[in-house]
Amino acid sequence: MPEWLGIAFRTLLAIAVLFLMTKLLGKRQISQLSFFEYITGITIGSLAAYISLDLEANWYLGIISLGVWVAVSVGIEFLQMKSKKARDFIDGRATVLIKDGKVLEDNLKKERLSTDELIEQLRSRNVFKVADVEFAVMEPSGDINVLLTRENQPLAPNHLGIKVGAEQEPQTVIMDGKIMDEPLATIGLNREWLNTELEKLGIAVENVYLGQVDSYGQFYVDLFDDQIKVPEPQVKATVYATLKKCEADLELFGLSTKNKEAKEMYEQCAKQLQSVISEVKPSLHN
Repeated sequence: MPEWLGIAFRTLLAIAVLFLMTKLLGKRQISQLSFFEYITGITIGSLAAYISLDLEANWYLGIISLGVWVAVSVGIEFLQMKSKKARDFIDGRATVLIKDGKVLEDNLKKERLSTDELIEQLRSRNVFKVADVEFAVMEPSGDINVLLTRENQPLAPNHLGIKVGAEQEPQTVIMDGKIMDEPLATIGLNREWLNTELEKLGIAVENVYLGQVDSYGQFYVDLFDDQIKVPEPQVKATVYATLKKCEADLELFGLSTKNKEAKEMYEQCAKQLQSVISEVKPSLHN
């Protein structure tokens, strides 16, 4: 067999073996790799290159070595899942860097982190004053997580005692000008409904780069032509306005009628509708 053909064959074999063994190791981003996993990744890459280019007859030994490395990695991951002590020994523990607005210099030295690097990490999380930090910890992966003091945390609806409706995952119903039937069916809609919505907007499906429907049935589109502006959905606003109009009509009927029973009925219905509006208002305004 010609050398070039042998190298091509072994390269394809190395790619296949590397793909299968990487699947066994699972999915992790580079920033999430432990020290041992980082070493394993480098070694596996080197062994794959050896398998591809070794011209001697014993190139298959590289596959055996590759298998041993992967088996050890899988074994260590299994051990880490079962043992907290093993996780602490292999991955290390989280280190507190800031507590109550005070930098813990000894822990910075332990992690070989300079003050400049710490401030840079804080700035990347939109934190510019150490005094604003209640708690900052360096995870075993090297990421730094920050908890701001209560007075510096972003204002959320629950801080004001406001209840908001639950938000569910939006479904992508159009992608690259093609209708996606499965997501439509997931939210109980069909192509007829989608075509009606497109007609309201005055656009054709082939002009839509991305179309999504949220949990309230509102339809959002992004067109291939970014110069064209599409009006924002007004479904929730329309529903809220309609409910408020019904409430006002009931109150008006109650004021205009001279029939005592009808007056009480209108007033009672208006109060019930007002209660309903109060309950659904968070969902219609978020």
